[in-house]
Amino acid sequence: MSIKSITLGGGCFWCLEAVFDRLQGVVDVVSGYSNGHTLNPSYEAVCSGQTGHVEVVQLRYDSSIIGLEEVLQVFFVIHDPTTLNRQGNDEGTQYRSGIYWEDESDLEVIEKVLAELKDQRAYASPITTEVLALKNFSRAEDYHQDYFVNHPNQGYCAYVVAPKVAKFTQTFASRLKV
Repeated sequence: MSIKSITLGGGCFWCLEAVFDRLQGVVDVVSGYSNGHTLNPSYEAVCSGQTGHVEVVQLRYDSSIIGLEEVLQVFFVIHDPTTLNRQGNDEGTQYRSGIYWEDESDLEVIEKVLAELKDQRAYASPITTEVLALKNFSRAEDYHQDYFVNHPNQGYCAYVVAPKVAKFTQTFASRLKV
């Protein structure tokens, strides 16, 4: 196995985690916070908008099974990268779209995917996804981990997370974990 890591922000981390947990080649998904200016913030502090953090998922994936390009293709299908600091009704800087890399060699792949989306005019509005080196990542509180799996009937999960999971399942059926 060749394990690599990428950290993605695309709205609430519950949505991203629920999708990427189901993707072949992804070996671990951790909900957390990154790219803010404080260390180890609480959920409440992040939600206040005062820490500068974004809600993210940190993926570890086996690059012999799935490449970063395909991970990013899924990422851009399951969230709207054109709404600055917003995903649906979730609004605030903690919900911004972002790709946070650890390995500088990933930057070339990220830029290629973004350029292809722009060339294809995949979105009616400009993509606002920030691309930065990962900094100040911290794991979210335990109750946020595997949230959708543990609370599928909770209101937000039923009305926001479940449709994203369904869209992923339909769009990437051949890439679902068995």
